[in-house]
Amino acid sequence: MSNKKLNQIKTVGFILKPDAPEIKPLYKKIVSQIESKGIKVLIASKSAKMIGEDGINFNEMCEISDFLISLGGDGTLLSLVRRSYGHHKAVLGINAGNLGFLADISIDEVELFFDNLLKGDYRIDDRMMIEGFVESKDGNIKKFFAFNDVVITRWAISKMVNINASINGDWFNTYRGDGLIISTPTGSTAYNLAVGGPIIYPLTQAFIMTPISPHSLTQRPIVVPADLTIELSSSDDIAIAVIDGQDDYKLYNGDKLVIKGAIKGAKLLHKRERNYFSVLREKLSWGEDS
Repeated sequence: MSNKKLNQIKTVGFILKPDAPEIKPLYKKIVSQIESKGIKVLIASKSAKMIGEDGINFNEMCEISDFLISLGGDGTLLSLVRRSYGHHKAVLGINAGNLGFLADISIDEVELFFDNLLKGDYRIDDRMMIEGFVESKDGNIKKFFAFNDVVITRWAISKMVNINASINGDWFNTYRGDGLIISTPTGSTAYNLAVGGPIIYPLTQAFIMTPISPHSLTQRPIVVPADLTIELSSSDDIAIAVIDGQDDYKLYNGDKLVIKGAIKGAKLLHKRERNYFSVLREKLSWGEDS
């Protein structure tokens, strides 16, 4: 847990859950509460257009704002973290639905949270990010960042994918099956969890490599330190690399996908008293009678 604090709390920038104009009344209620604390509110132009208001260019909003807010669910927050990563601003997730793993401030908690924020009673968690690139066999490089995971999967549903994995330049394994997930600890409760991978405490610095429906039952998830470099390639004609479930790249035979831990993490704003294990218990219904 970090002891970092915001430099100042004067301006905040918003994005809203996409394709959800019905969120406008909630947004207006929250804006009224925030502005009553003397904080200026900006909204990204795409979100503003959705609810019939004026907005500001996304990158300009990120530059001006002291921190950023997503109003929606975990997917909305994930998108904001990735898009704003280069600005290195802290991000707060306000959940417009059920309790999220990431967007954990409910609508009813907003006013109290901002009272505490102005008193310095909050925390900033530094979450590991993935930095990577796809290098084609002709030397063309496409760079990316990921917050949750990078998935290599098959091109055709009727086929298996063959994935060669090296760690720090040494061949490690060949995975055969539906694919391979390389997850951050934050992403360990996403796709990784769905296919039987382990849950890792989110402030840990590590990769989780989890095979998807492996052809061999001896293939198991493995956790490796974040300071190692993972290189992946496929002997198939085409495989697909999916970044945070939002962007994808074709990976041809002879191309390689290189992954390492980013130098800077993502900064998430939370209530000081937020307990990750309580969130797990509630989201996964642990400890309840079956």
